[in-house]
Amino acid sequence: MKKSVTLRKEMSMSEKVWFITGASRGFGRIWAEGALERGDKVAATARSVEALSDLAKKYGDAVLPLALDVTKREQVEAVIRRRMPTSALDVVINNAGYALWARSKRRLRRRSARNSRRTSLARSR
Repeated sequence: MKKSVTLRKEMSMSEKVWFITGASRGFGRIWAEGALERGDKVAATARSVEALSDLAKKYGDAVLPLALDVTKREQVEAVIRRRMPTSALDVVINNAGYALWARSKRRLRRRSARNSRRTSLARSR
């Protein structure tokens, strides 16, 4: 809990605090690294904090690695409520997603399509 509060300590007016889901790879990783390189603070989420360990090692207290599976609503609410006071956020990027790959729609299972919609749309509210 203490580390989330320190994201706002001793910041200049130009520094921003980012909250980025899916920061372990892809676009989320690129945005996280870009923000950290410019001197901003980042609360980076991934299903496993181990996937963010290299960011934590390189950027130290400028990054707050958080375990978060966006398909689990209780985890989303807990992270936001307990770890990241929303008043401290300047930029929020909901980058976590669920990709489906198939040659045709017929090959997609209904369950996979439902999970995709829930992750990408319903859970982002």
